[in-house]
Amino acid sequence: MTMVQTVQVAVLGAPGVGKTSIIRQFVAQEFREEYTPTESRQLYRASAVLSERMYELLILDLPNLPRYPVSAVQEWLDPRFRGLRNSRVFILVFDICSPESFHHVKQLRQQILDSTSKPPLIVVVGNKRDQQKHRFVPRHVLSLLVKKSWKCGYLECSARNNWHILLLFKELLISTTTRSRSHTSSICLQGALHRERCSIM
Repeated sequence: MTMVQTVQVAVLGAPGVGKTSIIRQFVAQEFREEYTPTESRQLYRASAVLSERMYELLILDLPNLPRYPVSAVQEWLDPRFRGLRNSRVFILVFDICSPESFHHVKQLRQQILDSTSKPPLIVVVGNKRDQQKHRFVPRHVLSLLVKKSWKCGYLECSARNNWHILLLFKELLISTTTRSRSHTSSICLQGALHRERCSIM
């Protein structure tokens, strides 16, 4: 019988960057033009097969998080964020047209690192690639900063156009598997992407 590996992923970022849109595009292949702020904690489930291994993804979609909870007590004081500190995998989303949202991700990353003893797996995602002409910094500049200085994975996507959404979660699973084998906190995305097959159920 094939073992199913469960991976809990927390998706964080400033309001309006497209966190819920990315999740819904991945889970249900749908996109809603109207913006509705996330008011309560939502848990999405998805099953994936990667290189003949089964995964169950538990994806946390949370309301605006001004600051990552520094303790379990602080987390449990607000039911909207319960279970967040159980996540070892994070997708930090920003809008490639908004420098403020990138700064928010920078702060969240540091707060996560300061609040945990075990190094988490973090992927930084620039959403709204369909608005490329309005971006605030060239892609290669952000990619270099995130990969070299932050030691995080980096990817850009468009939730509206469903571009690189599957690739994002495929990279996440590859990185999770690779890190568990090597026991290292640094991750290198896109190395084996084209050799691995991934399908969502």
